[in-house]
Amino acid sequence: MNIDVESLERATVSAVAPLAVEECGGWLLAFDGGTVNRARSAVPLSHESVDASVVPAIFSRYRERGVMPNFRIAQKAAMGAVESELARLRLLPLQPTQVLVARAGDVAASADAAGVEIAATPDDAWAQVFLGEGFDPADGASRVATLKRAQGSRFASIREDGRVVAGGVLAMSHGWASVHGMRTALSHRRRGLATRVLAAFAREALGHGYERMALQVEVANDAATRVYTRCGFAHAWTYAYWREQ
Repeated sequence: MNIDVESLERATVSAVAPLAVEECGGWLLAFDGGTVNRARSAVPLSHESVDASVVPAIFSRYRERGVMPNFRIAQKAAMGAVESELARLRLLPLQPTQVLVARAGDVAASADAAGVEIAATPDDAWAQVFLGEGFDPADGASRVATLKRAQGSRFASIREDGRVVAGGVLAMSHGWASVHGMRTALSHRRRGLATRVLAAFAREALGHGYERMALQVEVANDAATRVYTRCGFAHAWTYAYWREQ
């Protein structure tokens, strides 16, 4: 699959709808006060020939805005100068996260999408799946607010007895259908609900002319990675968030 880094990074930032976005020397700077790191970090729009000289200016820009400096950096050889500059600023690489990509047709064929509701706007029941047992309520509330801000996203729900037990968000922009906020209630895990949501998202993406899908998952989350791999997603690259510990 052809992976254009710039289009995927722009799609990622668009999906989490930061309160402000700036550009600086080939970097995209997202500013937000919530807990979603993708909405409050700086990312280069290429994995080659990255300008490390602008890192101090970006660092200062975050300080000026009252936001903790946070850099999302792919673990690539070309990022060596950037990483050296970030280390000089006493930032550390934390929270290693994978970017996974897939062909929407493969994901659509991976599972039955029965029972998955897709809506243009989320209801209160959808939001509750982020606030239930096993999730940090403050982080959940921040993620709900962030994901609801994006324009044109689609919200998936699987309900049982009126309660949403699994859900997620699909954003479509810059040639990518990107998946965010996948959640399954603790009491309903290991029942294949996430695969049904992904299949429904893939059908939605294809219906809007999007053939490429992407999502991000922390390296430590083996269970989720196995689910995504079974649905047709493959590793594109791994990044870390460089910030103060």
